[in-house]
Amino acid sequence: MTTMNVGLYQAAAALDVNSRWQEMVAENLASSSLPGYKRQELTQAAVQAGLMPAGSQSKRGAPQAFVIPQANTAINFQPGQMKATGGATDVAIDGKGFFSVELPTGQTLFTRDGEFHVNAAGGLVTNEGYAVMGQSGAIQLDKSNHGPVSISSTGQVSQGANLKGKLKLTDFDNPNLLTQAAGSYFMANDPNIRQIATTATVRSGYIEGSNVSTISQMTSLLSAMRGYETNQKVIQMENDRMSHSIADLGNPT
Repeated sequence: MTTMNVGLYQAAAALDVNSRWQEMVAENLASSSLPGYKRQELTQAAVQAGLMPAGSQSKRGAPQAFVIPQANTAINFQPGQMKATGGATDVAIDGKGFFSVELPTGQTLFTRDGEFHVNAAGGLVTNEGYAVMGQSGAIQLDKSNHGPVSISSTGQVSQGANLKGKLKLTDFDNPNLLTQAAGSYFMANDPNIRQIATTATVRSGYIEGSNVSTISQMTSLLSAMRGYETNQKVIQMENDRMSHSIADLGNPT
């Protein structure tokens, strides 16, 4: 009976992994059109050694060992393809690093999405309205100045002949410690992560697309669905075997 219970536990754990995989792929597909979006990936260990809960022991009194699938989610920071837009305030990072933006609450987020525009108050903002940060604070343009806005390869923002600031580019010693906030935005809340200098430049008139391959994600979605269906069948088989065993024990011949 112990073996059959372990089989159920393993199949249920595999169902959970496949369910998480499907959810992750669905989110990648839904966000594939977002500039600067970085796909999530599920890394799975083939097996993970473990022990049955306390009190579950073999006939000799030793703890019963079992294996279950283990999965972890990671962000793939591979750059997406650069797309020419011709927009004066559209910029893509050429190299490692992130733009710094500020929420109305004062919280700082980091993104590769450089699809910026100027709001009614003259501030350089993201599509969500977050303030784009420069090295000396938020980038603010002059509403009375009708000169063209331009951004140089070094990130200097100019309005006509007037310099309005320089984009703040930030890199990290271990980007894998970043936490995905929403869409293309990340938080650096882990105390072990450190900001470091970046040698990246920016390319004006371009935005970075997501690094999601829809074909690859659709293939992964099919694999996850098949894995889910397979483990559902395993659970049903184990359940049937347990029912038969209980019936046999209850009706000895």
